[in-house]
Amino acid sequence: MTQLGGYIRNVRDAIMHVNTSDPASPDTFFRRNLPRTGLYDSAGDTGQVALTTQVMTSVPIYLVAGDVVTNISFRSGATAADTPTNWWFALYSNAATPALLGQTADQTTTAWAANTTMTKALAAAYTVPVSGIYYVGIMVKATAVPTLLGTIAAPAIATGERALSQSSGSSLTTTAPATIATPTAKQFVPYVEIT
Repeated sequence: MTQLGGYIRNVRDAIMHVNTSDPASPDTFFRRNLPRTGLYDSAGDTGQVALTTQVMTSVPIYLVAGDVVTNISFRSGATAADTPTNWWFALYSNAATPALLGQTADQTTTAWAANTTMTKALAAAYTVPVSGIYYVGIMVKATAVPTLLGTIAAPAIATGERALSQSSGSSLTTTAPATIATPTAKQFVPYVEIT
């Protein structure tokens, strides 16, 4: 048995394919919560919704000390936002009860078309002080919320496992909640990218 367990080959060779989806320049900063492959549109699964109007969905993402987070991106699926009145993205801390670190401007009635990546800047760039699991939130208030690109994850089973997607808050409009309080685990995990 080696430090790689029962695997007897070069681990770097086994994961070399991951390079194909990364930015061409190694100097381009980005983080994502999921691989870009194997994703699907939440519209195809009515039992696992990505968003509920006026409720925040948040997902964990690993950030490294020194990372400078400027933008947050989510991608809609086949269903566009129908008559949005408020929507925003937010970044939360790695605390036991994650605290709000930054939010994008409220996009108010800005349209969000189907199959479209929305990249929005935080009001102020955030420099990560310590490596760890942070959270990215999304909230859309609309007659019908957009579907999102993502995947289904099994719920936490072992004690201490974190939810890979969760909802919190209600009747949200222009401002992200100060904390992620009393979240409810969800199985649909939206894909998010940070730059």
